[in-house]
Amino acid sequence: MRTALALALGATACGGGPVTAGGGDKALDGQTVTVAGVWSGTEQKNFQKVLDAFTEKTGAKTQFTSTGDNVSTVVGSKIEGGNAPDVVMVPQVGVLKQFAQKGWLKPLSKKTEQAVDAGYAPVWKEYGSVDGTLYGLYFKAAHKSTVWYSPDALAQAGVKPPKTYDEMLKAGQTVSDSGLAAFSVAGQDGWTLTDWFENIYLSQAGPEKYDALAAHELKWTDSSVVDALTTLGKLFKDKQLIAGGQKGALNTDFPGSVEKVFGPEPEAGMVYEGDFVAGVAKDQFGKKVGEDANFFPFPAVGGGEAPVVSGGDAAVVLKDGKNQKAAQALLEYLATPEASAVWAEAGGFLSPNKKLDLASYGDDVTRATAKSLVEAGDSVRFDMSDQAPAAFGGTKGAGEWKLLQDFLRDPSDPKGTAAKLEAAAAKAYRD
Repeated sequence: MRTALALALGATACGGGPVTAGGGDKALDGQTVTVAGVWSGTEQKNFQKVLDAFTEKTGAKTQFTSTGDNVSTVVGSKIEGGNAPDVVMVPQVGVLKQFAQKGWLKPLSKKTEQAVDAGYAPVWKEYGSVDGTLYGLYFKAAHKSTVWYSPDALAQAGVKPPKTYDEMLKAGQTVSDSGLAAFSVAGQDGWTLTDWFENIYLSQAGPEKYDALAAHELKWTDSSVVDALTTLGKLFKDKQLIAGGQKGALNTDFPGSVEKVFGPEPEAGMVYEGDFVAGVAKDQFGKKVGEDANFFPFPAVGGGEAPVVSGGDAAVVLKDGKNQKAAQALLEYLATPEASAVWAEAGGFLSPNKKLDLASYGDDVTRATAKSLVEAGDSVRFDMSDQAPAAFGGTKGAGEWKLLQDFLRDPSDPKGTAAKLEAAAAKAYRD
């Protein structure tokens, strides 16, 4: 774990001297920046190290508040109560747009925008912009196209990491023939099912249709959606492939799905989810990432390209915050590779900033994941459900989350599921 800010790392990553945020050493002495975000536990501790490094550099103190998952409600009530934080870490593109449309956000400074232009693939700037104005800086990213596996389980079954979706199902059959279910699926959490769908859809239908469906310019009744659901249904209906069958999957939450592969009594050989699986395998089950837990990229479906779906947290500056100058200085700092290096060293973090030296990451597997994310450039697509209105793409027991859980329970009618998804989407986008 990191104890002091390694300025040398920042210098290496930038190819020059350390970057100064806020226009001069200790230029913000005596000021305090309030920051709100979803992080708690280890993530909050590691982000605090980044904030401490900012304090070390500028003199500005920081105060972080964890909002829990419902960022928009918490921030909205703080604004109404005259207690708006200066900076918010927003985890969904849809929420960032909502904040901008409500007039809550300040455009980012020219200095931050220049750093984004120089260090990020243009797609990240697009996701942080509304109507051509940059409001959000993507500081932390997730790589959601990683399938995690137990090297022991695959070796025992005599299978190698697959390159195509069909090969993955075939390898899964071989794993299940050797006595362990192929996949652990977290069906109790609807968001994991949206991630399965999005990877298949991006690869099978292609990025243009993905963008059109994400914006609801394409209806969910389109044949491309039915095709992707049919592909996903092949996995969902095969009781041999899923630990505990459909019923077992619907009773398994995300941490539980990781436990079924990497816990003390393994029930499955593989679990699909983002790079953050590694953190759970390591912190909760003592697995050595790269040895006891590894990943292969989510494989290509049909004749498509292998998908790279991402998520991320964007830093935004609120108009009603008390300390605009220090808030903008914090974002200027977060845009530097030096800031990303602090959390990269601590672990459980990926940066979309291509200027961050990959040597900053603590292990080879994280390094490989980060490299894959950065090298995907503009072909990265942001999690589709995170781009949708929350009523459709981000609410427990409703919209896409519930309908995909229903589909997992009974995957026999992809066309009928597509029609229900379209009805729910049409209502949410209209409202």
